Amino acid sequence: MTAPKCRAIFSWPVRVYWEDTDAGGVVYYANYLKFMERARTEWLRALGFDQGRLRDELSLVFVVRQVNIEYLKPARYDDLLTVTARLKQAGRASLVMSQTVERDGLLGRAEVTLACVHAQSFKPARIPAQMLHAIEE
Repeated sequence: MTAPKCRAIFSWPVRVYWEDTDAGGVVYYANYLKFMERARTEWLRALGFDQGRLRDELSLVFVVRQVNIEYLKPARYDDLLTVTARLKQAGRASLVMSQTVERDGLLGRAEVTLACVHAQSFKPARIPAQMLHAIEE
């Protein structure tokens, strides 16, 4: 894997809705993963890569291969969070992302490994060179 040339941080706002919380109004732990997924999707979109088009036109999808997440403080109903995504490493068929969930400080952080796979077979696929160039810049 190669280290990216730029370690730019992409930020995405996420409002916590009632459906995101448990009975106590605290964000259910698995929803942090959903918030991070949204930020990664919007990061790719901001770089010019719509995941629907990648699937439909190139038959490629990104799947989560591994997640290491640390929960530090709770998020609560109606909080406005900032979820970040930063490329940590890029390989021929994988990306490692560093992500955070913040609200007046750090609430959680994760390292997410994504694999690029063929949409039908789910076998590993090379990330298109144009995409690798864009995400590493």
